[in-house]
Amino acid sequence: MAWRNAVVVGGVTASVLALSACGGSLGGGANGSGATGGSGASGMVAQLTFPAEVDASVGGLVNYNPLAAKPLTTTWIYEPLIVRNNISCQETPWLATKATWEGNNKLTLDIRDGVKWSDGQPFTAKDVAFTFNVGKQYPAADKAGVWTDTFGSKATSVEAKGNQVVLTFGGPAIGKYQGIIETKILPEHIYGPAGDPTKFVDKDGIGTGPFKVESYNGRRLTLARRDDYWQADKIKVQKLILEGNFDASQAALKLRSGELDAYWGEIPNPQKTFVESDPKNNHFWYAPNGATVLTGNTTKPPFTDAKFREAISYAMNKDEMSTKATYGIMKPASQSGLKLPFMADLLPSSYAGDNATLLPFDVAKANSLLDAAGYKKGANGKRTNPDGSPLAMTFTVQAGFIDFQALADVVVAGLVASGLDAKVTQIAPEAADAAKKSGDFQMLFDFTYGGCDIARGLGAKLSNQNIPTPTDIKANVERWNDPATQGVVTKLDQTTDKGEQKVLTGQLVDIMMKQFPVTALIYAPSRILYRTDKAIGWPSEQDPYGNPADDKLLIITHLTPPK
Repeated sequence: MAWRNAVVVGGVTASVLALSACGGSLGGGANGSGATGGSGASGMVAQLTFPAEVDASVGGLVNYNPLAAKPLTTTWIYEPLIVRNNISCQETPWLATKATWEGNNKLTLDIRDGVKWSDGQPFTAKDVAFTFNVGKQYPAADKAGVWTDTFGSKATSVEAKGNQVVLTFGGPAIGKYQGIIETKILPEHIYGPAGDPTKFVDKDGIGTGPFKVESYNGRRLTLARRDDYWQADKIKVQKLILEGNFDASQAALKLRSGELDAYWGEIPNPQKTFVESDPKNNHFWYAPNGATVLTGNTTKPPFTDAKFREAISYAMNKDEMSTKATYGIMKPASQSGLKLPFMADLLPSSYAGDNATLLPFDVAKANSLLDAAGYKKGANGKRTNPDGSPLAMTFTVQAGFIDFQALADVVVAGLVASGLDAKVTQIAPEAADAAKKSGDFQMLFDFTYGGCDIARGLGAKLSNQNIPTPTDIKANVERWNDPATQGVVTKLDQTTDKGEQKVLTGQLVDIMMKQFPVTALIYAPSRILYRTDKAIGWPSEQDPYGNPADDKLLIITHLTPPK
């Protein structure tokens, strides 16, 4: 299942599982290893080939600035403070060894000792403080929103104190945590003299990361392993090649031939198109990363009625949706709004059990609930509103989005089986975006973000502060506007207490399960397709140590030659 739209959560645009057609290729031997591929000496992987991280429009432009619109790589040179796997929510210390909140307005980062920039200069807490402080002078560089009131109060100071960096805010700022820890840290000795860092053309890429630039010929970027990297003992890959942009069929061909070692875009039916050609070496994992949800406009009847929303939720054949839209890969999603089983520990005890929050497909129950709610069938077999007026439903779906259309057909079939007059209307993708902004729709597909920060994920979906505007698509597309819900989200966004977080998350789960602001359908994917002939240790359903699409730095520390 592809998710293509960007949503604005609290005023910040977050790309959500964008459909990627980017791939990579490497000229050379028939198996893609050429003269340097495969396993090298001393237990090393000689070379891996990944897709280019920029599209072909970049041409020969050289820029490694992580703040640039299209840096040649956003992954391998500049590093974050902490890597948080948003599948399992486990944190791995990186440039920061620890992050500690004092109350909800002061965050202290313990900065790792012994790290060097790739030019040999020492990395220090001053570099971290510089990276955040430069965003105060140049707001476009403030990607974490430290100096704005997005996701909490703005900062009053960011100071380096010995090997610590202390961020102090004017009020609660817990919601900024994810943005802070994932910030790519810049070298002050290079970016400091450059003025506006967003306009600096970084042609050298002096970073703390595991690789440094070896060569770039305008299309092929070669990165070489740093022997002096701070955790070099975990890096068993000597070279990375980033090259090529391919559509799904081209990427599948490159993967099958061994010219590509991993791919993060969508390839339909990967079991058949990729794995079956070489089951020993070819694998994929489409991890759950949020969910596709049926979204009715809760400001317009009949979606103003919670009983109606509940009733139609049982008319959704999610197994059929999974089969038709994702070849059975992405499973039916929990109505709780949480990724299960990964977040099962956040569920209230009343919802314990493998399927307690997974609504069954039960047309008989849907019919019974609709009858009880007053949506009676007329002589023509079609249901009417409780006041007897005609009830017709239009499902708006983006034209050309084949998977969405497959989902919509199943949704409408379930509604019709429940006696509802429902139909699918296809509109241009840009028209669907306009409808989300204006609220001029009755029913469509949207997305719930499945990250670890529940306040910014499920909470943002239900927050009345995130209702779309005429200019921005924000998370609350369904326009759920409930003061009690907002109170829960606000409290959740202001506490670091794990026990309190679980209680508040449970209250949001209750809202999802009892009031049905949206109906969860199937999980949306974070993808990786990979080969194991040159390297093993990739994340998988059996070993979900990292988000397959987002945690590439973490993944590279797990890769080793085949045994």
